[in-house]
Amino acid sequence: MKQEILINVAPREVRAAVVENGVLQDVLIERDSQRGLIGNIYKGRVERVLPGMQAAFVDAGLDRTAFLHASNIARDTCEDSPDGEAEPEIAECVSVGSELLVQVLKEPLGSKGARLTTNTTIPSRLLVMMPNGRNVGVSVRISDEDERERLRAAVERIAPPDTSCGYIVRTAAVGASEDALRADMAYLKELWNSVGATASGAPVGEAIYEDLPLPLRVLRDLAGPATDVIRVDSGQVHARMCEFAERFLAAPVPAIELYTRVSPIFDLYSVEDEIERALRRKVPLKSGGHVVFDQTEAMTTIDVNTGAYVGHRNLEATVFRTNLEAAVVIARQLRLRNLGGIIVIDFIDMAVEEHRDEVLATLSARLAGDLAKTHIMNVSPLGLVEMTRKRNRESLAHVLCRACPSCTGRGYVKTAETVCYEIFREVMRQHRQHEARELLVLARPEIVERLLDEESASVAELEDVTSTPIRLQSEGMYAPDQFDVVVM
Repeated sequence: MKQEILINVAPREVRAAVVENGVLQDVLIERDSQRGLIGNIYKGRVERVLPGMQAAFVDAGLDRTAFLHASNIARDTCEDSPDGEAEPEIAECVSVGSELLVQVLKEPLGSKGARLTTNTTIPSRLLVMMPNGRNVGVSVRISDEDERERLRAAVERIAPPDTSCGYIVRTAAVGASEDALRADMAYLKELWNSVGATASGAPVGEAIYEDLPLPLRVLRDLAGPATDVIRVDSGQVHARMCEFAERFLAAPVPAIELYTRVSPIFDLYSVEDEIERALRRKVPLKSGGHVVFDQTEAMTTIDVNTGAYVGHRNLEATVFRTNLEAAVVIARQLRLRNLGGIIVIDFIDMAVEEHRDEVLATLSARLAGDLAKTHIMNVSPLGLVEMTRKRNRESLAHVLCRACPSCTGRGYVKTAETVCYEIFREVMRQHRQHEARELLVLARPEIVERLLDEESASVAELEDVTSTPIRLQSEGMYAPDQFDVVVM
């Protein structure tokens, strides 16, 4: 696999695109007005404790109070903390007015505030430090058992005997030497001591630690052995990335190139066009079928259709081929659109069990490289595939778009005919309630046109019934289903 990372720097926005074998797989966007919060550590104060929800709301200096669940509170801060897997009682861990260090687990999503934890973690290139932990873990993405044991033993050997924290070995540590692990550990220890010193005198709501900006996070988290090159179109950011790589990243580090061509960097591999397509509801398949994505607050539904594809052999073969192609597209689009939470996929019904198994296996295999954790269930009795994908930040559509002001996010508007009938009812309502010399109807031009054409007889009949002249006025700034009836 050939992987390239493209970084586009604008005055108030930075975008990163992950391209694998010439195909866009992921897009990350960071704006000055919407800086990412995940990983940031704040000094917080508990505002409310809700025993019935096993949660507390914390003022961490963010736009909205943040949510802290009992399961995300370090056990050593709780009185009478239960043994084993039992969850501590929230009232035994925090109280209204208590101050604590909290870290953002999930970005604010929609109307919900950020989700917090007191189990803070500090990442570096090779390791993740867990100040409240005691154990050494190894990323599940490292599949070689011998390498897993080597890394675990090396970290346990390097860690000081009196250490009061745990570590997680990251995927990037594959093949790393003990010297590189030791350097990472020393850097994390120094960073955590700095966090503690800053927190001791900080007021409530102050950011104690903020994660790296997007270009440096890309270097730390996304660049790996499979990355051939990182291209960035800003000289200043390029210099900063090179300095960061030299100081903090263990070899081998992918080449970091300054992009100097006249054409925009996102014109490479048609990244801009791919982003635009990822905002559309319908994704075409090469065979002629298509996949429809509908994102709601509760879940995302995905529907697979054969469309114009009629196949060459029989119905089952046509359906199987369409579903296989759709499984590949769905896996890529989930990552590209950053869709998370509950996802329900309606593949076309397949009669052969082996075909169903192969489609699920294809979907699982294509999702294996996704950094977000996914869990796929078997085909339900209704023929649906239910799955979850961990959601930490807003989807691509929510970052780049807003709800349509005309339909207020419903995705549809009333027809002109429906609006005309609503106008007729409103005219009758106003006639019964007020003495009027004239009624003025204000509506969109297409509504007025229909009232003057198809509905002209109805308007004339309404004038006879009310014994009141009705005047029509076009308002181009009105929403498609907006109108007013004014008593003159």
